[in-house]
Amino acid sequence: MQPLPISKARRFRELLDRQTLVLPGAFNALTAMQIERAGFPALYVSGAGLSAARGLPDIGLLSLTEVLSDAATIANAVTIPAIVDVDTGFGPPLVVIKAVKEFEQAGLAGIQIEDQELPKKCGHLPGKRLVSTSDMVNKICAASDARRDHDFFIIARTDARAVEGLDAAVRRARAYIDAGADAIFPEALESADEFRTFARQLIKAGGKAPLVANMTEFGKTPYLSVSEFEELGYRLVLFPVTALRIATKAIDQLLAELRNRGSQRDLLEQMQTRQQLYDLLRYAEYEQRDRHFHSTDDDHADS
Repeated sequence: MQPLPISKARRFRELLDRQTLVLPGAFNALTAMQIERAGFPALYVSGAGLSAARGLPDIGLLSLTEVLSDAATIANAVTIPAIVDVDTGFGPPLVVIKAVKEFEQAGLAGIQIEDQELPKKCGHLPGKRLVSTSDMVNKICAASDARRDHDFFIIARTDARAVEGLDAAVRRARAYIDAGADAIFPEALESADEFRTFARQLIKAGGKAPLVANMTEFGKTPYLSVSEFEELGYRLVLFPVTALRIATKAIDQLLAELRNRGSQRDLLEQMQTRQQLYDLLRYAEYEQRDRHFHSTDDDHADS
């Protein structure tokens, strides 16, 4: 008997055991395929990215069904593990249980869940409100209990730094680890010193878990490199909306060119060629399969 293939969740944990992971954000399947082709070993399905791709702000408007559909399409377009941002978990613990089971079944390697109240806000905007520590602990316990694959990865994000202060963020993180979180994501820290302090204080408090840094643009966090985050004690570095921002800016420039000049000719060098896109989409493989099935039909007709 051949051994069963390892799950993407197991692969994600093995990768994390060996290296600091850089997770670019994918907002659709095509972007995910580009991330994989660029050599990244894992990716992040950003809630902000999925919302923007559907023409909505990142305030928790997407349903479980919508996020599940988009995340499953992304996860199944690539062979690398994908972690999905599920915002506040779509509801109370019973809904979190349902979400975990469905995302696991859909092929995701793990989820990220946060401790904001609905309607949630982008982590780098003012006016956030938090659920109680006990409410978030209950959600994490529910998520941990619901996973059938014990490798399914649970990231607990806390937005407490902006609402209750850094010390409270550490206390919450410690409680979330005890509840079953596999990694901790302190959102919207404002300096390298804060990242270092959070990591050290959490260890001092007995909290041992990989830490996640969110290197988003135009927010509270300074632009630190992956190696700098690694030195500060962080093992996962997210670039959640970077690709989306680059893509939408490029589309704005294209549309301005079309409106003003009536042609895309001067932008051809900035485009993927037809062949490059076909290569990304594995067009030749699909044609080869189609030829195989047609030849099989011909063989059956001759028999």
